[in-house]
Amino acid sequence: MKIFFNEALAEVTENTTAYQFRDWVDKNYDVVVLNGFPLSQDKILSEGDRITLIQKGKVPSKDELEALLIARHTPNIHKKLKNGKVAILGLGGLGSNIAVSLARVGVGELVLVDYDVVEPSNLNRQQYFVEHIGMKKTEALKNILEKINPFVNIKTKDVFVTKENIEFLKECDIIIEAFDDAKCKAMVCNAALKNFRDKYLIASSGMAGYYDSNDIRTKKIRDKFYICGDFEHEAKEGDGLMAPRVAICANHMANLAMKILIDEIK
Repeated sequence: MKIFFNEALAEVTENTTAYQFRDWVDKNYDVVVLNGFPLSQDKILSEGDRITLIQKGKVPSKDELEALLIARHTPNIHKKLKNGKVAILGLGGLGSNIAVSLARVGVGELVLVDYDVVEPSNLNRQQYFVEHIGMKKTEALKNILEKINPFVNIKTKDVFVTKENIEFLKECDIIIEAFDDAKCKAMVCNAALKNFRDKYLIASSGMAGYYDSNDIRTKKIRDKFYICGDFEHEAKEGDGLMAPRVAICANHMANLAMKILIDEIK
């Protein structure tokens, strides 16, 4: 009977259990992942099952690492995510959180776009560290993502985005607007909707303060155009951007991008 072990074909006899297979390979493995789910009790293997073994505390080889990442998805879902190309415009509280989530799920190509540098006030909500202060956000975030998932192809564009220089977006499946400035948001959305009608556009509106988490939602505006946020609480004096709600909104956007790559893009 054929199964997959760490994404490579393997043969086992009928009625072999997952734990028996683990013991045959190496009893030192602590975690047995079967078809994307860690087992809490033994189970008989079936034809075509996918089993992954993990030893806690051991750093895997690069080849083993990708198999371990795939193990938490189904292979078909992983393939769709790996084939995806997503542009993130703005690498602040929204963009940096979006990029981290999409890298963790294995989106194949991320285009990171920003012109700014990391400064101390960014650290209250953005995915940077003190050591990154003064670095270009594109460079700092690329460094972080490569430590999370070395299998993501990361492209960076250190530019101030205008309607005249957005031609590079035509190579992407999904465009994510993650700017703070309302004028920049409107410019990018209008340009994308006009020039890239075949692309999916995800924008944001309202995530300031510490209001109810459940007010943040994902709304379809029209075909291939979505906005995430509470549509009310924009950042202003006395009502700033704070890590929890910004991250909630960012992950609405990341989750939607993932869903589009899996369900909508052929």
